[in-house]
Amino acid sequence: MTEAVYTENGKIQDIGVKEELENKYPHIEQRMDLKGSVMFPGFTDSHLHMIALGETMLQLDLSEFTDANAMKQALVDKAKTLKEGQWLIGEGWNENNFADRKIFHKAELDEIAPHNPIILTRICRHAALANSPALEKAGISKRTPNPAGGIIVRDNNGEETGYLLDQAADLVKAVQPPVSDEELRQALNSAVEHMVKKGLTGGHTEDLNYYGGFQRTFRAFQDVIKEKRWKFRANLLVHHEVVDDMRQLGYEYGAVDDFLSFGAVKIFADGALGGRTALLRYPYNDAPETSGVAIHSRENLKKLVEKARKEKMPVAIHTIGDLALEYAVESLEEHPVPRGKKDRIIHAQITPPDLIDRLKKLDVVLDLQPRFVLSDFPWVKERLGTTRLSHSFAWKTLLKKGVECAGSSDAPIEPVDPLEGIQAAITRKKPAETHSGYLPEQKLTPFEAVSLYTTGSAKAIGKEMEMGKIAPGYTADFTILDQDILTINEDEMVHANVKGTVVAEEFQYNDLNI
Repeated sequence: MTEAVYTENGKIQDIGVKEELENKYPHIEQRMDLKGSVMFPGFTDSHLHMIALGETMLQLDLSEFTDANAMKQALVDKAKTLKEGQWLIGEGWNENNFADRKIFHKAELDEIAPHNPIILTRICRHAALANSPALEKAGISKRTPNPAGGIIVRDNNGEETGYLLDQAADLVKAVQPPVSDEELRQALNSAVEHMVKKGLTGGHTEDLNYYGGFQRTFRAFQDVIKEKRWKFRANLLVHHEVVDDMRQLGYEYGAVDDFLSFGAVKIFADGALGGRTALLRYPYNDAPETSGVAIHSRENLKKLVEKARKEKMPVAIHTIGDLALEYAVESLEEHPVPRGKKDRIIHAQITPPDLIDRLKKLDVVLDLQPRFVLSDFPWVKERLGTTRLSHSFAWKTLLKKGVECAGSSDAPIEPVDPLEGIQAAITRKKPAETHSGYLPEQKLTPFEAVSLYTTGSAKAIGKEMEMGKIAPGYTADFTILDQDILTINEDEMVHANVKGTVVAEEFQYNDLNI
C-alpha cells in the first residue's frame, strides 16, 4: 500500500512515503489528507447506457416492483397524470420478480390507458410491452410479420399480445415522440452526477444510435461534459448503423479530447435470457420450442465485422447465448482486430470450454456484469438446465484460463454502483442471503473483483499503460472509500461509502470535507 501520491498536470508523477516525496518535490502547492480513507485507481464501468440511465431517473421506474398488482397500480396512477394521447413510458419491469411471473397483456394495458400509447421496456432492454394505441401507431397487427431479429408474441389465434421481443420492440420505439435536446442533456447530466457519487471516474457507454441519431446524441455528450464542466472519461461505443455518420462528420476511432473518445463498433448478436432471445446451441430447458433469436445471421455478422475492419476499428459484440458467442468468435477469427487494438465481447454469459479455448487466442476483452448473478438466479436454472449452467457466469474460469475481463453494470439494467458489482463478483449472492453463493466455485478474490473495474476496464480500450493503476505516468483518477474493500468482511462491502471521486487531479465528488 502506498502512503502518498504526488500528481501534476492531471497525471501521477510519483508515489511513495510522504516525507520523501515532500523532500523530492519542494514546490508542492497543495496537500490533501484523506483522513484515514483508502484511495483506489479510478473505477470505470466498462459497459452501460448513460443516457438510458439518466432517463430511468426521470421516467417511471418499474425495476423495484416485486408484485404485479403493485406495478399495475403505479401504471394507473401515472396514467391519471397524462393528457389524452400522451405516451406512458416505463422502464425496468421484470416478471421474474413476481410470484406469478405475470407478463401483462395488451388488453390489461388498454384498460389502464385506453387513449394513451404505452410502452414498458423490460429490465433486459430486449423486450417491451405495448398497448393497442402504441401497436396501432407502429403498424403492428395480426398480419404483421416478425421483423428480422425480433418476435411479435401472439396468442393461439395469431393475435398480437403486446409482448415484443428484441427488434419487434424497436417498431414501437421508432414511433415514440423524440426527446428534446434539453431532455437529452438533463438525462445525461443526471447520469454523470449519479455516477461520480458512486465513485466512477468513467464509463464505456453505448447510446449513439438512439435519441435522434449520431450527431444529436454526440452533441449532448459534448454539451454536458464541456458546458457542465464535468471531468468524466466517456468512451462512446459506435453502433454499426452510425459508423458512416461518424466518418462523414470527420471523426474516427480514438480520442476526441481529454475526456471523450470513440470506442469499438457495437453489434448485437442476440438478445437476453429473460425473454428467451439469447441465442443458444440447444433449445431452452423450459421452452424447448425455441433456441432464441439471432439478430444477424452468421454470415451477416461476419460482414459487419469486416466493415469495421475496413474502418480500422475493433468491435464490441453483444453475446449472451453460447451460439451467439460461437458466431462472434468465428467472425473475430476470420477478421482479426487491427494491431494494437482489442475487440470486446459484451456479457459472455454462457462460455463453453471449446469457445474459451478459442477466445484465449484472440485479442479480446470480455465485459462482465457481476450483478447479473444476483438478478438471474435462481430462475436462470430453469432456462438453461444443469449442463449449460456449469459453464455460465464462469468468471473465475475465464480469468484462470487467461481471458482478459472487465467489470460493468449494463446500467440501467443493473445498478451502476461499482461496489455492488464488486461484492457480487466476490460473494455471488445478495447481502441478505445466507447460502454459499450461486456457483460458488466461480467466486473472485477481492483483488480480482476490483481489478475488473480498474485495469480490466483500461485494457478494454487499450489504455492499460495510462489508466487503471496508481503508478507514475498514469492518469490522476481516483476512487476514495472510507474502508479498504480488499480486506474488510465481504458482507460489509455494500456499507462502504464513497468519500471522493477524482478525475485528472480534480474532485468531481467530495465528501471528505477538505
